[in-house]
Amino acid sequence: MTNLTPQTYNVIGLMSGTSLDGVDIAFCRFTVDKNKWHFEIVQAETKAYTEEWRKRLLCSETADAVIFQQTHYEYGAYLGRLVSDFMIKHSVNADFVSSHGHTIFHQPDKRFTVQIGAGSAIAAACKTSVVYDFRSLDVALGGQGAPLVPIGDKLLFHEYDYCLNLGGFANVSYEHSGKRRAYDICPVNIVMNEVAERLGKAYDDKGEIARSGMISRYLLNELNELPYFRQPPEIPKSLGKEWVIQNLVPLLDQYEIEDNDLLCTFCEHIAAQIARALEGRKTGRMLITGGGVYNDYLIERIRELVSLEIVIPEKQIIEYKEALIFAFLGVLRMRNEVNCLKSVTGAREDNCGGAVYHF
Repeated sequence: MTNLTPQTYNVIGLMSGTSLDGVDIAFCRFTVDKNKWHFEIVQAETKAYTEEWRKRLLCSETADAVIFQQTHYEYGAYLGRLVSDFMIKHSVNADFVSSHGHTIFHQPDKRFTVQIGAGSAIAAACKTSVVYDFRSLDVALGGQGAPLVPIGDKLLFHEYDYCLNLGGFANVSYEHSGKRRAYDICPVNIVMNEVAERLGKAYDDKGEIARSGMISRYLLNELNELPYFRQPPEIPKSLGKEWVIQNLVPLLDQYEIEDNDLLCTFCEHIAAQIARALEGRKTGRMLITGGGVYNDYLIERIRELVSLEIVIPEKQIIEYKEALIFAFLGVLRMRNEVNCLKSVTGAREDNCGGAVYHF
């Protein structure tokens, strides 16, 4: 029986993306009234990783079992301390913490996915209940375990016809024939930030480096013809760092071109793949969030190739939408409601993922 009494939840959402720029921390307030959800991001900030933590996270995929497990718990304790400091700094108290963790392995075809940051260690460090490990149940049910954001797009951002995120990877979410459809489109910042770092930059500010380059048509054609990009959206699909290393890096290494030309070409590839994903969709509003929004050149190319009305929201939504939605996934988990959709992941059934540590 549905509870129609308004209920409010105060939750801290934690998000760490593949670009390794830091941990997004968002204190969010959710209210459900007559089955309609409302949200507010009350306070939010990003804590940049120290060089030590960047190296540890980068090396985790090749660490031995003991070091890996030690990092899993120490990273959880680190996240817990960040939460504790955040609550003191902003004078807030959360009902619980909802943590995505940091993805080290994502190979759903082999039935495993790993996001480190032990929930027990987070809870012990910040003395607050924790929900974490959102992907594993879906993978065990035969799904991709990703993307997880679409349920938040559906319930919190329903006024938009399409939700596009430009983070480590580009992913899109929309309604199709009465069901939510969503998938990873292509790599974005996981590739472009690495190229920018070769030039001594953390990222390509406003896309000015890419704008100064020229498109390599040969490389662009090869990128666009990689098998993943020819898979139809009806097939649940997701990308991880392993795919980039195995499929993309060898291709990029074959081309001896200037880094600005590489960035220019890759921006064109991203825009082309987004246009392919939305092919035939001429009307509607598309919300774009994630760090890639600040790449003016990339946004220009997307606007050129996509017919939809593009909406760039306020800075808080651009930067913290994923942390917000992971906080929301935790709310749904605590309510024992579906937070992962089989129409998106390909799992045998809708499910309610997340392990809980009550404190």
